[in-house]
Amino acid sequence: MIRLLAFRNIVHRPWRSALLFFGYGTGVGVMIVLLSVGEALLNQARDEKLVGGGSITVLPQGIDVEVMKTGGVGGLYFSIDHGRFIYDQLLASPRLAGWIAAAAPQIDSRVVYLRTAGGEEHVVRASGEIPAQAGKVGSPLSLASGTWLNDEGDRRWVDPTLEELRHEIDHFHLPPDGIANRESWAEWHYFNVLSSDRKRWAFISYIVAGDVSGDKWGGNLAITLREEGGGGRSRKFSRYFRREQVRFSTTHAHLQLGMSTVQVRPDGKYALRAQAREEDGTAVVDVDLVVNPTPRAYFPGASLGSGDLVSGYTVPGLRADASGTICVDSVCERFDAAQSYHDHNWGIWKDVSWDWGASRAGAYTILYGRVLGPEQRGRETPLFVYLVDSLGFRAVMRPRRIDYMDGREIFVDGVRIRVPSRAVFADVRGSDTLRVELEIEDAIGTDMRRQGAGPSPFANREASAERGDPGRDAETDKPYFIQMKGIARITGRIGGSRVDGTGSGFFETFR
Repeated sequence: MIRLLAFRNIVHRPWRSALLFFGYGTGVGVMIVLLSVGEALLNQARDEKLVGGGSITVLPQGIDVEVMKTGGVGGLYFSIDHGRFIYDQLLASPRLAGWIAAAAPQIDSRVVYLRTAGGEEHVVRASGEIPAQAGKVGSPLSLASGTWLNDEGDRRWVDPTLEELRHEIDHFHLPPDGIANRESWAEWHYFNVLSSDRKRWAFISYIVAGDVSGDKWGGNLAITLREEGGGGRSRKFSRYFRREQVRFSTTHAHLQLGMSTVQVRPDGKYALRAQAREEDGTAVVDVDLVVNPTPRAYFPGASLGSGDLVSGYTVPGLRADASGTICVDSVCERFDAAQSYHDHNWGIWKDVSWDWGASRAGAYTILYGRVLGPEQRGRETPLFVYLVDSLGFRAVMRPRRIDYMDGREIFVDGVRIRVPSRAVFADVRGSDTLRVELEIEDAIGTDMRRQGAGPSPFANREASAERGDPGRDAETDKPYFIQMKGIARITGRIGGSRVDGTGSGFFETFR
C-alpha cells in the first residue's frame, strides 16, 4: 500500500517530487564530503610529524616519506650513515657557508624502551636534538620549565677537537659475533712517508692479529724502506710481540706493541716510535716521527661484510706531512714536513685482492680503491674514488673499471713478473667528470703464497706485512702483491669548476 501511494504521489506531483529528490541527494552528497574532510583531518592529526626546523630537511636517499610519516615498517630504523661527517664536511663546511646559515641534526619520535628501577618496562617515544643548533634553524623544543643547553657530548659532535676526531674514527675494534675464521682477524695502523726528492720512502705498519677475544693473538711491527734507482733496493724489518706486550683500545687510537707505539697528541698529530730488526740481517731500524694530518682531508671510514669477507677501512690522514728521523743503526735520515699518509684497516681477509691508491694532485688529494673477494672475482666491480681539496670533501666518483698497461718488469723470488707502467680510470656523473692517469715510477712485488716461519700468530702475514693478510690461496690466479710509487694526474670538472693537478702517490694491485 505504501509503495502504491508513493508512486501515485510522484505521478500526481512530478515536479515537486523531482525537487525533493534533488534536495535530498544534495544533502547526502554534502554530508559525505564533510565526513571525508573530517576523517582526513583526524588522520592528519594522528600522523607522525616530519622533523621540523630550517628550510630543508635532509633524509636518506630512497626513503619513502609517507611510510616514514605513518610509522610503517620501512620507516622504523632509517638513519643517515656518517651523520657527523655529513654535517662537518657538507652542511657546515666552509664551501657552503654562503648557502647554508645553520644546520641541525635531529632524531624525531623514535621508539625506546624505558625500564624503571622497579623493573617495569614502558614503551615511549623520544626525540633528540643539539639545543644550540636547533635554535639556529628555528626549531627549539618548547620547555615546560628549566633550561636546555649544549653539554659536552653535544660540543664533541658539533665541533670536536682534532684529538677527539682522531679517536672517533681511528679506534680499534673487536671481531663481530658469529663470523668464521676469527683467528684470521687483523687490524693495523699504516703510515707511509716520502723523502723530499721522491727517491726514498718507508711503509710502517703496527699490526694486531688473531682472535683478540681469545688467547691466540699478538702484535707485529713491519717496516719496509725502499730506495728508487739503480735497480731499486728494499730493506724489510719486523718484530713480533706476544699478546701480553700489546695494548689497544676500542675507544681511542693509541696502540702499544712493546716499546713501539702510536700515540695521538692533544694537537691531533700522531707520534710514532718503532724499533725492529732487519729480516735476514742484524741491522736495527729506529723510527721517531710526528705525522700531522691536513685539516679536513680525511675519509671517515666504511665497513663491509659479505660471506667470509669482513673489511673496515678509514683514512684519518689522507693528506699529511711527517717530521722526524728514521735511523738504520747509526745512519739517520731526517724528514721535515715530508709527504705522508695514514690509514687504518680491520677485518678478516681470506682469498682477497684489491686495487688501491692515494696520491696528491696539486691542490687536490685522491683516494681510490675496491676490494675483491671470492664473490666478486670475474665480475666487473666499480672503483670508489674520493676527492678532497683545501676545504675538505669535494666529490665521490665510481669508475666502472681501471685500465692497466703492463709495460714494466720486475723479479719476485727469481720470477719475472709484468707490472703496470700506466693506469687510467674515469667517470662521468651528471655534469661532473673526472679522469685519473697514473704513471708508475717504481714497483716491488711479494708472492702472497709464501709462508712465514717461526711460531707466531702471523702465519702468512710476513709476506704482506705492510698491508695486512689477504690469505692467498696457492691456486689463485693473481698471487703477486704489487706496490707501486708514481705520479697521478687528475683532470675534469666538478661542480662547474675545473679540476687539474699532478702529484706523487702510492698504488697497489695484484698480478
